Amino acid sequence: MRRVPLPPRRIVKSGKADTGKRSPAHRAWVRGFACCACGSTANIECAHVRRAANAGTSMKPSDAYTVSLCRDCHAESHRGEQTFEQARKVDLMALARSFFEQSPHRSKLDNPWRGQ
Repeated sequence: MRRVPLPPRRIVKSGKADTGKRSPAHRAWVRGFACCACGSTANIECAHVRRAANAGTSMKPSDAYTVSLCRDCHAESHRGEQTFEQARKVDLMALARSFFEQSPHRSKLDNPWRGQ
């Protein structure tokens, strides 16, 4: 009998690494706001703020580091976060902290600003 090669194996994460980092309710709450950069209320997305301290290659930051951005501003921020902040005169990390602190769902996330 001839052996048939199997397709590539799916990689399934256990979810343990994401404990305290993911909250669909918090992300939905963040999407309920206008764009932090341009004020648009159309096509709002929950954007993760990426800094060296909270993300690495192929790693998504905690949902505690999220802000509301429209689709266009979100795409622009991915082309260079610091350039985006300077051009739009926004501090994404400060906004993410404000979103986290005011979120009714913050208890579902680990507090990355504890002690600061």
